Amino acid sequence: MNQGKNRRIKKIFQQKDNRTIIVPMDHGVTTGPILGITNIQQTINQLVKGGVDAVLVHKGIAKIVDTTGTGLIVMLNGMSNLNPNINNKVQVCSVQEATRLGADAVSVHINVGAPEEDKMLSTLGKVAEECDKFGLPLLAMMYPRGPKITNEHALEAVAHAARIGAELGADIIKTNYTGTIETFKQVTESCPVPVLIAGGPKCKSVKEILQTTNDALKAGAAGLSMGRNIFQWDNQALMVKALSAIVHKGASIEQAQKILGEKP
Repeated sequence: MNQGKNRRIKKIFQQKDNRTIIVPMDHGVTTGPILGITNIQQTINQLVKGGVDAVLVHKGIAKIVDTTGTGLIVMLNGMSNLNPNINNKVQVCSVQEATRLGADAVSVHINVGAPEEDKMLSTLGKVAEECDKFGLPLLAMMYPRGPKITNEHALEAVAHAARIGAELGADIIKTNYTGTIETFKQVTESCPVPVLIAGGPKCKSVKEILQTTNDALKAGAAGLSMGRNIFQWDNQALMVKALSAIVHKGASIEQAQKILGEKP
């Protein structure tokens, strides 16, 4: 990793443990102004208060929000769910533009198995080259999604998707949790760069979020990149603090629940 990438990645990963908590809020392009991001500056303020390591947004939001106190990751591609082919993510921002916006890293979303996988992988390869040129870390969101994918959380599909991201130049991988420590350990061990777990749809309970986070870390995950399971909770700052206690301080699930004011 070049000097520029090394310096920037330190703004995203805490050096004491090489772990991170990222909150993606690129959902405005995909699903519109959903609960939790209608006033995105207010949400970012709460996340920073809770100690989030980085936030992820599209370029238009990056231009207008204050992210002082946390890392900034700019999303480079997207597609709205109003399009019948939502899995085809197209590039909407360049690495150079993200650099001008002061990004500490950039991200691309790749749906492995989608009909347009070839185009998205081409974008990933080109973006990786540009990131090396500009010294920006690249976070690749690698999801197995397409006609041949029967289970988006299956070990073989997730491990394959994660490995593709690393093979094509990503510095960090975000992907689905496979459901067990044993299976996800195979994902992290077969991927040569740090792996983060995605949050997915909003969980039914706090304990489910904390348990998944705890198990993923035991399996070798380098942290998490969760959106709705953080920004849609009533007290976003406390949710970040609870997760941070597990990720960065080795707290138990019961200790994290107490931070949120919940009974174990």
